[in-house]
Amino acid sequence: MYYVNQEQIDARLAFVPDLLKACAALESAWGTPEADSELLLHLAQERTLHLAIETVTDVGSLLIDAFMMRDASSYEDIVEILAGEGVFGADVALVLTELVKLRRPLTQEYNTLPRSGLHPMIAKLPGALSAFAEAVPAFIRKEML
Repeated sequence: MYYVNQEQIDARLAFVPDLLKACAALESAWGTPEADSELLLHLAQERTLHLAIETVTDVGSLLIDAFMMRDASSYEDIVEILAGEGVFGADVALVLTELVKLRRPLTQEYNTLPRSGLHPMIAKLPGALSAFAEAVPAFIRKEML
């Protein structure tokens, strides 16, 4: 019998719509000529990416623990394990792997990050995060049968 901390998983997945709204707002704000020089927009996109990473890795870690999957050795490994266990497909795994690789620069190299233009992940995130948020509950239901 598995113990799934459904409350924590649900709480984190409930945050995904806020991340999707933030991506949409950032994309529309970047349409103005002065946007590239707006420090606040750069910091907002960095925080959005960071929170998306934490959401994916927190939920991933909870799933790995709940279903006694192999231990992850890195953030990229969390995504690889989940994809290997069939939580989501290869297309979502590609985007999420690219996303989690940003964790170190965002959390440790923030003072030297180049701050020009909209980060390409902001446009890729909505599809991948939506798919992730749908796939996780489906996987849990399937595994609990």
